[in-house]
Amino acid sequence: MIQLTAHELRRLQETGQANAESIARAFLDAVRRHDGQVKAFLHLDEDEVLRQAKAIDAKRAAKQPLGPLAGIPVAIKDVLCVQGQPATCGSKILQNFRPPYDATVVAKLREADAVLFGSTNMDEFAMGSSTENSAYQTTRNPWNLDCVPGGSSGGSAAAVAACEVPLSLGTDTGGSVRQPASLCGIVGMKPTYGRVSRYGLIAYGSSLDQVGPFARDVGDVALLLESIAGHDPRDSTSGPRPSVAYSQTVDQPLKPLTIGVAKEYFAEGLDPEVEKAVRTAIDVYKSLGATIKDVTLPHSRFAVATYYLVATAEASSNLARYDGVHFGHRAADYRGLRDMHCKSRGEGFGTEVKRRIMLGAYALSSGYVDAYYLKALKVRRLIKNDFDQAFADCDVILGPTSPTPAFRVGEKSADPLAMYLSDIYTISANLAGIPGISVPCGFSSSGLPLGLQLLAAPYEEEKLLRVARMYEQATEWRRRRPPLVAKDA
Repeated sequence: MIQLTAHELRRLQETGQANAESIARAFLDAVRRHDGQVKAFLHLDEDEVLRQAKAIDAKRAAKQPLGPLAGIPVAIKDVLCVQGQPATCGSKILQNFRPPYDATVVAKLREADAVLFGSTNMDEFAMGSSTENSAYQTTRNPWNLDCVPGGSSGGSAAAVAACEVPLSLGTDTGGSVRQPASLCGIVGMKPTYGRVSRYGLIAYGSSLDQVGPFARDVGDVALLLESIAGHDPRDSTSGPRPSVAYSQTVDQPLKPLTIGVAKEYFAEGLDPEVEKAVRTAIDVYKSLGATIKDVTLPHSRFAVATYYLVATAEASSNLARYDGVHFGHRAADYRGLRDMHCKSRGEGFGTEVKRRIMLGAYALSSGYVDAYYLKALKVRRLIKNDFDQAFADCDVILGPTSPTPAFRVGEKSADPLAMYLSDIYTISANLAGIPGISVPCGFSSSGLPLGLQLLAAPYEEEKLLRVARMYEQATEWRRRRPPLVAKDA
């Protein structure tokens, strides 16, 4: 049961072959078997999971209307507020924080009758590409427990890859849904900025953050996105557009289809095995009748530098609220207000968070804001213009999601620049605010998953999902499971 898609689990319930409680118990059992090694979850209340499942079964028995995710477990990244449950952002500074309200996406999941299935590990305040920056534990890649699952949404990705849940939510500020999806061999999507409400998302970079779905196939991603998307008046950055029935159109191939391939995505630093898998994917699309067109994104080479000015500047502003006064960690021993601020933040934040706060504070400081932050905003506009011009000639842009397969735990943790370059192909989509999706496209010689990234123009998620589904249905990569799951089958 744990290897079935959300669509298949829904059909089992509709035909009476299973109910929400039996599904919940199956996935709870999978967590008990696998999560001691994978370490995807930070918090999981089994009694609350079963209470939700039983309530859904009672609704079904009473023939009450049920939502599209009825009885389907969905794990939540620890950066989203769930009323009464811990929301730590993987940080000691929020170790004891329990939100008094639900994030909008969580409220929408409840309306869809999903079973909220605990909170997943993450890089502290979503700052990282490996889930090694968590203050609590290091999540492992289910395909090779010596490797990272990617980040910052590594817990959400690993939980789906290890069949501990069929669906999960992550957030993507610079690739934090798509990169771990690639490294874990599943599907992950970053919607258009504004497509999904950020109300109740604990902020890192407010002009970049976006909530996105994980699943084992594109059809399930469409179903989950359909359930969480839509305008929210409580989020001033929410786009004034209703949700779309993505799951109703996802199986319709897009014809005619023109795919843009940017030479900038096949430059120095790309692992040869990744390049081979992506070029093979291009051949698959050709066989499906797609037209392949060369496009150029000349300013993409500035994306990493631009991102680490914009994101850190916003982080230094957003994280100023954690001062030991209103909420969050407060040092036990201090002398005066200034000492309390310094000690509380020094004890509560980890090394990477401190690094980015200092970088952002420097970029915004008097005498430097014009030279760094404002210049970065201008380059960001040029990156957006590149995409606008490219999408005038093609439906989607294709390339690798990550330059390499999953790397070993500890391999890059001492070299921040090498870690930052893990997101070199994903960051530009966040700067431009466009949607992107990663789908499995092969495996390395060492058995690690590889990911294909597809990008579309703003609010063209329906087109993006249909194009991704075409490739998925023409290949078998999505059907493979990690060794620890296959062993149990």
